[in-house]
Amino acid sequence: MRSAPLLALAFFFALPALAQTRSPQLLILEKDDAMLAVADAQSLKVIGRVAAGADPHEVAVSSDGKIAYITNYGAFATPLHTLSVVDLSAMRALAPVELGALLAPHGIQNAGGEMYFTAEGSKAIARFDPAAGKVDWILGVGENRTHMLVVSTDAGRIFTSDVNSDEISIFEGDKQADASGWKETRVAVGKGPEGFDVAPDGEELWAANSHDGTISIVDVASRKVMQTVNVQTKQSNRLKFSPDGRLVLVSDMGAGDVVVLDAHSRQELKRLHIGSAANGILMDLDGSRAFVAASRDNFLAVIDLKTLGVVGKIPTGRGVDGLAWAVRK
Repeated sequence: MRSAPLLALAFFFALPALAQTRSPQLLILEKDDAMLAVADAQSLKVIGRVAAGADPHEVAVSSDGKIAYITNYGAFATPLHTLSVVDLSAMRALAPVELGALLAPHGIQNAGGEMYFTAEGSKAIARFDPAAGKVDWILGVGENRTHMLVVSTDAGRIFTSDVNSDEISIFEGDKQADASGWKETRVAVGKGPEGFDVAPDGEELWAANSHDGTISIVDVASRKVMQTVNVQTKQSNRLKFSPDGRLVLVSDMGAGDVVVLDAHSRQELKRLHIGSAANGILMDLDGSRAFVAASRDNFLAVIDLKTLGVVGKIPTGRGVDGLAWAVRK
C-alpha cells in the first residue's frame, strides 16, 4: 500500500496533466466577486476560480486556449485601465496589462492571436499583441459609449456598438495599417444599441436596442438598416446568432427573459423567463445549447436550441455576466 506522502506527491504531479486534458472549458466572469470561474464543458460544474481584477466584464482567450484576457471596466464614475491576465493551466493570475490612457475597456475579442478591445472611456478601440506584450494599435472612434465589438476573421473589418450615439460603427482597413488607413461608416439604428452580432455568413448585423425594445437589422454590404423588429424588450443586453445562423437569442436584462427569434422570418419563436435579469450569452461549440447569465440570481441557464427549453443550471458566484470558451491546442 502506498504511503500518504507518496499518494500526495503523485496527485501533485498529476495536476498539470489534468489541466491539460480539461478541454474545452467554460469561462464565467463573476463581476461582483471579481472572479473568473472555470467550468468543465461536459459535467457543467465549476472546477476552479481565480482572481479576475476589479470589475471584470468581458473575457477572451488566447489562440492556444491557455491564457484568458479580461477587461476591467469601471464604467463612468471610476473608469479602469487594465486587462487582467489569467494562466488557465496553472489557474493563477498573472501581471495585468496596463492600458494607460485607454479607459474603461469593455468588449474584447481574439482575432488572429491579438486582443481587440473597446476603450469606452477614451472613445477608442485598440489592440493588444500578447507576443510583443504591448498595445500596438489604437483607433479613435469619437462615439459615445463604444461598448461591444465584433472583429472579422481576417481583422479587416471591425464592428462596434455605440450605445449613447444610437449607432453601429463599421471600420474597414488593413490590420497592418495605422489609423489613417481605416475607413469608418456610421449606421444610425435604434435607441441604445448594446448587444449585437454579425450573422455567420457575414451578410447581416443584428443590433439589440436597449432603450426602445427593438432590433435593427443592418445589411452589411450596403451599410443600411433593412428592417426594424419590435421585440418589446425592457432592457436588452446581449444578442447572439446560433452557429448555424438559424436562430437569434436576445437577453433582456430588464425582464429576465431570453427572446428566441427565427433569423430568416424575423419572427419570435419563444420567450423564456430565466430569472430577475438576463445578461451574457454564449453558444455551445457544437451549436446544441446556449448558456445565458442570470446575473442577479447567480447561475447560468442552459438552453437546448432544439427544444428551446431550459434544460439545466450552473450555480455561479455573484453578478455572472461575461462568458467565453477556452479550447486547448
